Amino acid sequence: MSDAFRAVSWCDAPVPGVRLLDQTALPGREQYVLADTVEALVGAVGRLVVRGAPALGVTGALGVAVALLEGEREGWDAGRLAREIDRLRTARPTAVNLSAAVDAAVARAAGGVAEVLAFARMLMDEDERANRTLSRLGADWILARTTHRPLRVLTHCNTGALATTTWGTALGIARELRDRGMLDEVRVNETRPLLQGSRLTAWELARDGIPHIVQVDGATASAVARGLVDVAIVGADRVAANGDVANKIGTLAVALACRDGGIPFVVAAPWTSVDLGTADGNAIRVEQRADGEVLRFAGHPAAPEGTVADNPAFDITPARLVDAVVTERGVVEPAAGPAHAAVRLAELGS
Repeated sequence: MSDAFRAVSWCDAPVPGVRLLDQTALPGREQYVLADTVEALVGAVGRLVVRGAPALGVTGALGVAVALLEGEREGWDAGRLAREIDRLRTARPTAVNLSAAVDAAVARAAGGVAEVLAFARMLMDEDERANRTLSRLGADWILARTTHRPLRVLTHCNTGALATTTWGTALGIARELRDRGMLDEVRVNETRPLLQGSRLTAWELARDGIPHIVQVDGATASAVARGLVDVAIVGADRVAANGDVANKIGTLAVALACRDGGIPFVVAAPWTSVDLGTADGNAIRVEQRADGEVLRFAGHPAAPEGTVADNPAFDITPARLVDAVVTERGVVEPAAGPAHAAVRLAELGS
């Protein structure tokens, strides 16, 4: 059932634009937003109507088509078009997929909207193939290194069809384990402050009929220490050349709990999220989001007036804590040592 919907698609009518499943409305309402201007699309990305590194990549490529069409309607010159496209590529800075896909689509813009759309659709197809391949590789790796059957999986944030074009990365591995009869349940971190785990991951798992439990983020270490988890599988917004991983804030805490508990910590990401041009996690810009996401809940104050919040959207998990990075090209084991990770990633990238 995971591929019965798409988080991102192109719509030709009533006006051409990007059709987005509004993830801010889930799980209460399943509604779509049509973004037919750069302003609308950048706003949707910023509000997290669409999120997840692979989905953002496709959104960026489709956004170049939106910019070309809007530029034709409004009579933009080359400078204005370039500025609007740059707004797209920097709408969220941490995930490498967005900027990379925008740049690749721009390289095809001379061929017009049709060529840009063809490229974006190719990205969608490639992402689905990558997701399904890495899910098989990830399941193989995990089953070879765990003994408890069926497996109890912990995940953080959302890494399913909502975060990709269909199927999913970390959640895709869970689905693959389910299909093999090797999945007991998925323990879902709620993922503060915007609850992508309880709102989105639980919604996907419920659609698929996969048993799951939602827990507060602060319960992670306790669940691992109590022996309730066999493996943690998370996604990635960017993987640096040395195996450091940028992912949703709270991921580092999951990795630390796994290391202390002696269970595998696995990162699942398509190759498009691997950035060999970034040496390590220190070079990754971590997006800071508005205080209100932390200081208000459901529109109501959650802290005294005047309180200041620190709201990084992501954290960096060092390679030494990452047992495996699973991509469609192969599996890398960063915890084996920085030299191993760098050499293996470079091999897969060549």
